Amino acid sequence: MPARIWRLRLANAVTVTTATPRYSIRLARATDVPELARLFSELGYEIAPDVLAERWGAFAASGEQGFVAADDASPHGRLLGLVTLHATPVLHRAGPVGRVTALVVDATFRGCGIGRALMAAAERWAAERGCVLLEVTSNQRRVDAHKFYEGLGFERTSFRFARAPRADAAPSMIVTRDPTA
Repeated sequence: MPARIWRLRLANAVTVTTATPRYSIRLARATDVPELARLFSELGYEIAPDVLAERWGAFAASGEQGFVAADDASPHGRLLGLVTLHATPVLHRAGPVGRVTALVVDATFRGCGIGRALMAAAERWAAERGCVLLEVTSNQRRVDAHKFYEGLGFERTSFRFARAPRADAAPSMIVTRDPTA
């Protein structure tokens, strides 16, 4: 594994020097959308940049967060990786739970420490928000990703079940109660 040099820069960006291109970990922004679409396609999510731009607005407005590994030498803003995050309060834990909702590193640069740097930024983000747990979901078919997360100290703890919600799944569940009763 190539040697890494970490330096703190303004605005909580981290500059890393490796055998890979020099890159910085920084907050994702709306201008990154074309590169985000490219990275998501590497995970098998084909999202048109204009559609992703619409989603970005809702994503950012709801307090979701993303960090990118930006190629410092690229005049066009090439991104080498992305991690997206969510924190949610839950009743059954002493604090909010952070979740990595997506992690992708450009296939050309996998194994060079970029994923680890993005996950370190994710962990710091979760800690700064008082999260008591950081969790990652990963499709069952992504066996290499599972090994990566386990190598970072994450443990398999549960199953996740998913399906699209159906409006006709149950009758209206709105219940009112007379507070004087």
